[in-house]
This record gives sequence, structure tokens and C-alpha cells, in this order.
Amino acid sequence: MKATKILTVLTLILLVCSLVACNDAGKDKTNDGDRKKEIASLMAMEPKSMEEATKLHQDLMAQETAILSDNNALWEKVFLSANKGSSMIENGSNYGDFLLSTIEGAKDQFKADELKILRDGAQQIREIEGKLTILEQKYPGCGKKPSGDGASVPAENGKPAGKGDLMQFPAFEGKDLDGNDVKSSELFSGNTVTVVNFWFTTCSPCVGELADLEALNRKLAEQGGAVVGVNSFTLDGDKTAISEAKDILSKKGVSYRNIWFDSKSDAGKFTAGLFSFPTTYVVDKNGNIVGEPIVGAITGKKQAETLQKLIDQAIANSKG
Repeated sequence: MKATKILTVLTLILLVCSLVACNDAGKDKTNDGDRKKEIASLMAMEPKSMEEATKLHQDLMAQETAILSDNNALWEKVFLSANKGSSMIENGSNYGDFLLSTIEGAKDQFKADELKILRDGAQQIREIEGKLTILEQKYPGCGKKPSGDGASVPAENGKPAGKGDLMQFPAFEGKDLDGNDVKSSELFSGNTVTVVNFWFTTCSPCVGELADLEALNRKLAEQGGAVVGVNSFTLDGDKTAISEAKDILSKKGVSYRNIWFDSKSDAGKFTAGLFSFPTTYVVDKNGNIVGEPIVGAITGKKQAETLQKLIDQAIANSKG
């Protein structure tokens, strides 16, 4: 897969102790043998339709989350290590390989029994990731995250299509990386269009598109719009993560605003639910998300063209 779910789980681990009670490795959990049987059963399935593929994708993702949740205190240590010193993750990497590599880099922090738990879990995730890749190749779109009310948000002439009103970007009150207050209501209403780019510091494709996003921000400024970055490592105002993000942004010549917000806020939960990074949303003056997100770097011709159509639609919405 691409950088799929790498940051979903990175963020999940950073949030998990605030969402659920932290478990010790020795407490009661789902029987490992039962889980292996469940995973084996899912891995053997061959869907015959998009609906079946989507259901299988969701079930496999749930198994990944369960593997991590059962021993979240251990995985938290792994991902904190990755946050501080992991190498950048290239598109096309298997997430399980990333986990195994990160575990090896942090193995001195764990006892032998803890290492076995982590290595076994990472290997299971590696196998699941292989199946997910096959599913996404055979049934493109089966892994897309639905909106909160269960309605899909496909791009249709640049407008979200759903069962109800346009999907709004989750509200938040946060700060930029210099400590200035930022409110979503004021941010979006003050622009004709806001391009919100989700990224993280050790994601190579994310860092690789920063210069293009800076150029886009200069272009949008002429139309009353702006680019805004959200580095998910900086959620909750993590000072170390903010410092690292600012260092990269400075080296890349980025001047547009980057912001953070509370991980427990609606926007924080929204960030934790993203499947791939970088992911870019286009938001109009009213705070409505326009069309589907751009998943992956915007540097490709097709991605750039799609993004421009969404920007044009957002500006039109703002004028309407």
C-alpha cells in the first residue's frame, strides 16, 4: 500500500491512552489463537463485489486496530520512538515492514516477552497489509473512509454527494505553530477557499510536496484563499513535534500557516481517522468540504488538475 494507515495508527497510539484505559501486557485480552484464526479466515476470503471487498477491508482494518489496542502501552513506546527518530516512509512501503523496522530500532526498551508480542503483532499486520493491497488494486476505492453519518462523499462536478447537507470540516479551536489562536469558523470564513493539507514529519511524500503547496498558497492568496497545514505529530501542542515541524517548514521555505488542535476535538478525531498521508481537503468559505480529498501528493499532473477543479468549485461556492 502507499503510506496507508501509517499515520492513522501513529495518531491512534498517541491518542489511545486518552480514549481508553491503558492496558498492561499481562491483562486479559482476546485469545491470541482465536485472533489468528479470525485473521486466517479473513485472509482466505475472495470478495466478488465492491460491497464484499469494502466489508472485508473494514474487517481487516479492525483486526489491525485490535492488535494494537490489546497492547497499547507497548505500541505507544514503539511509536514514540518512531516519532523521534524514524526514517521517512516512502509510498509503496508495507506498514508491517515499517513496524518491524521500528521495533528493531527500539528493541533495547523492551523485555524479551514484550518483543515477542510486538514482533508477532507486526508480522500479523504485515500479512494483513498484503491482503489490503491486493483488495485495493482489484477494487479501487474499497478502503475509502466514509463520512461520519455513513454517507459517501464522492466528487461530482466538484460537489460532495451525500444523503444530507454538504459535509462540514470538523470545528476546532487551536493554535498555529507560533502560538497564535486559530478558530475554524474564522479561518474558513476569512478565505474564499482553504486547502487543508494533512502531513507528518517523517513522511517523505508529505515533505516532498511542501514546496508545491507553498507555490499554491502564493497563487491562492491572489484569489483570497490560503493553504493550511496540519502536522498530526503536533496535535495537543507537542513542543518537540512543533519544533521539528517548524524546522522542516523553514528548510523548505514554507510560509503558509500550520496549525494544531486538541486530539479529543472533532477535528482531532477526524485526523485520527485518515487512511493515507499526505491527504488534502478543499474547504469553501462556509466550512464545507468540497468533493473528495486528494489522497497522496499533489505533485502529479492528475492530482493537480483534480485539486484545481475543487478549488474553482470552492471559490464559486463562496461567491454564491
